[in-house]
Amino acid sequence: MIARYTRPELGAVWTDEARMTAWRDVEVAAAEALEDGPTAQDLEAIRAATFTVEAVAEREAVTDHDVAAFVDVLSASAGPAGRWIHYGLTSSDVLDTALALQLRRAGGPIVAGARELATALAERAREFGDTLCVGRTHGVHAEPTTFGLKLAGYAFEAHRNAERLEHAFDQAAVGAISGAVGTYSAHDPAYEARVLERLDLRAEDVSTQVVPRDRHAELLQAIALAGAGLERFATEVRHLQRTEVREVEEPFRAGQKGSSAMPHKRNPITTERITGLARVLRGYAQAGTENVALWHERDISHSGAERVILPDATILIHYMQHLALRVVRGMTVHPERMARNLDLTCGALFSQTVLLALVERGMARDDAYRIVQFAAQRAWDTQTPLRELLAGEPAAAGLDLDALFDYGRFTRHIPELLARLDAILAPAPA
Repeated sequence: MIARYTRPELGAVWTDEARMTAWRDVEVAAAEALEDGPTAQDLEAIRAATFTVEAVAEREAVTDHDVAAFVDVLSASAGPAGRWIHYGLTSSDVLDTALALQLRRAGGPIVAGARELATALAERAREFGDTLCVGRTHGVHAEPTTFGLKLAGYAFEAHRNAERLEHAFDQAAVGAISGAVGTYSAHDPAYEARVLERLDLRAEDVSTQVVPRDRHAELLQAIALAGAGLERFATEVRHLQRTEVREVEEPFRAGQKGSSAMPHKRNPITTERITGLARVLRGYAQAGTENVALWHERDISHSGAERVILPDATILIHYMQHLALRVVRGMTVHPERMARNLDLTCGALFSQTVLLALVERGMARDDAYRIVQFAAQRAWDTQTPLRELLAGEPAAAGLDLDALFDYGRFTRHIPELLARLDAILAPAPA
C-alpha cells in the first residue's frame, strides 16, 4: 500500500522485517516443541539466531525460494544447532502459521478502530437526537426525522461491522504444522498442538498442507463490508454537503484549500476518498474468493495475490476508519439549514398524516389519497402552504390541522429508538 494511505501501526505489521520475524517465531516455536533432538544449548542458539532482510534477499537470488533462503540464513546464524531449524516442516507450515500471527496483530487495531467509530457515531446520535431534518427516499423529501436517528442507524451498522471483523480475525487465527499434503508424516498432531500453543494459535482441523483459504476470504469479505458501511455514511455526508442542501459539512482545517482555482470551494474530499477506497476493498474481497479454489492439496496461485490483498486490505480499512472517525467527530452540523429545508415543500411532508386522518374519518383510501396528492403537489408546485390549501378543502373540513401539522408526531418514538444505543454506549446520565 502506498505511504499516503498507510498508518504506521498497520504498516509495521506488513514490512519484510515483520513478515520474516513472524517466520522466525514459528521456526523457534517448532524447534522448542521437539521432544527429542535439540539440546538445551541447541535451543539457546536457535533462540539467539538472527537474520537480515538483505541477507535473505541475497540468498533468495540463488535459491529462488524465499522460505528456503530464510531458513538457510537463520540456520547459518545458529551454527551447528541450525540443523534443527525447519526440521520436518514444509514451507506452508511456516508461511500460513506466520500469516495468522500477522493477521492477529493487524486485527487488534482494526477491531478497536471499528468499535471506536461505533461509539463516536452513537455519541453524536445522542447529541442530535432532537435535531429535526428531512428524511429522503429516492433523493426526494419524504417525511421529517432527526439527524440523531440518522446517525444511530450508522452507529448500529458500525457496531455490526465491529462484531463481524472481530469474528473474522478470530476465525483466521489458526495455524498448521501438518507437513507435506497435511498428513503429519514428519510430526504428529500432538507436536503441532505444542507448536501452536506456544504461538497462541488454534490448529486447523484439516490443512491439506495449506490452511484453507475460505478463512482469508471470510476476513476480506468482513473488511469489504466494513468498508461499504463507511462508504454509506460517507455518501450521506457528501450529499448533505452539496451547496443546495448544506445541512452537514465534513471538517475543513485552517489553511486547507478546496480548489487550486476557486478559493471559495470546500469540497467533501475526505468522504469522497472513503467512497473510492471502499471500491478497492470490494476488489480485494473478490480476489480472496478466487483464492479459495486451489489445485488438489496445494498450489501457490493464491500466494502472489495474498501478498498484495491482505496487507493492503487491512491497511486500507484501518486508514478509512481513521478518516471516518475524523469526519464523525469534526463534522459541522447546520440545524438552521435543516429547519429551512424542511419547508421547501411547503408542508407536503405532512401528506401521509392528512391521508390517514381522512381514512380514519371514513373516507375510502383511494379517494383520500387523490385529494391529498392533488393538494400536496399543488402546495409544492405553487409554494403555497399545504395547511392553507387544506383549510379551503371541503373534504378536510373539521380536521384538527394544529394536531396534524405537528412535528411531534414524527419524533415521539425517537427517544425510545435512541435508548437502544445503550447496546453500544453506557446509558446517558439521568
